[in-house]
Amino acid sequence: MQKRFFLSAVALGLLAAHAGTALAQEKFKIGLILPMTGPFASTGKQIEAAARLYMAQNGDTVGGKKVELIVKDDTSAPDVTKRIAQELVVNEKVNVLAGFGLTPLALATAPLATQSKTPMVVMAAATSSITQASPFVVRTSFTLPQAAVAMADWAPNNGIKKVVTLVSDYGPGIDAEKFFKDRMLFNGGEVTDTLRVPMRNPDFAPFLQKVRDLKPDALFVFVPSGAGAALMKQFAERGMDKAGIKLIGTGDITDDDILNSMGDVANGVVTSHHYSASHNSPLNKKFVAAFEKANAGLRPNFMAVGGYDGMRVIYEAAKTTKGGSGEALLNAMKGQLFESPRGPMFIDAQTRDVVHNIYIRKVEKVGGQLFNQEFSTITDVKDPGKNK
Repeated sequence: MQKRFFLSAVALGLLAAHAGTALAQEKFKIGLILPMTGPFASTGKQIEAAARLYMAQNGDTVGGKKVELIVKDDTSAPDVTKRIAQELVVNEKVNVLAGFGLTPLALATAPLATQSKTPMVVMAAATSSITQASPFVVRTSFTLPQAAVAMADWAPNNGIKKVVTLVSDYGPGIDAEKFFKDRMLFNGGEVTDTLRVPMRNPDFAPFLQKVRDLKPDALFVFVPSGAGAALMKQFAERGMDKAGIKLIGTGDITDDDILNSMGDVANGVVTSHHYSASHNSPLNKKFVAAFEKANAGLRPNFMAVGGYDGMRVIYEAAKTTKGGSGEALLNAMKGQLFESPRGPMFIDAQTRDVVHNIYIRKVEKVGGQLFNQEFSTITDVKDPGKNK
């Protein structure tokens, strides 16, 4: 009797273990690694909110499998990102890694994506070379060269001939400086100085004083998402605008998330970027309304649209592969062409990088709020960093 009971218990245990394995196989797991705390927490908040909105709108089943979104905070430290990614791949057996709020975080994870053949969807980081760090990287954010070159084309045609550049001293900032300067010189302009500011805890004051002394027509700026408010405040305090120095840059400096808190100093600032919350399309209007409703009135920024479109790319690939993984899932991401809240975009099958419109925008007050109002469009911009 005891023997029969023991054998039944063993059989039940094996059955439960098998059921557990089958259940695990029936899940499609997305490991979303983001800076949820620390100086870049706004990036994580925007991307997570957008990912959850996409799931709310499109369901939590794809390719016949239940979608599990596993969100992890890497505190924007590369060693933490790498450790979390390893745990997600080895222990959670995720189908895809996603997120990556800053370039160093994406670069720290790229070798692991290659080794484990796990598709890695970069929703934020914007240094050109990231997609070249692993054949498993797909990007749905943007690249700094895309935005910087567009601004360097616009400036000389609009009375800006002499410029000083001021960038955060890491990958995307160096990209922005190089591609803006090269294109500005090509267009007959002049870059009289190139200044680099520490990425963490930056004090812009001494740099801005130097710019004021140099008296350029404009200051071209790149700082990471969330840092624009401090820069704008110090720009106003130093009376740069009153000294006739225009502020131009990539759209990170007039981030939609914090634009209203910048005040009147932001009014009139011209930037180049791939997304504005005021982009005039029916799809974007629906996206902004749904995002604000789901997040207590929070306005989506370019990080949110990178996350939203990243989820779209993952979902469509999962549908094609019936919840697959590895190279099959990666291949289903390549070449996707669709309408995004930012406008038309596609994933270049060769470079696995995003191709989309870049807009020249000016900050204006609309209905008592500040918005980046698009007034010129450069269509289907590929990453200039890969045109060589």
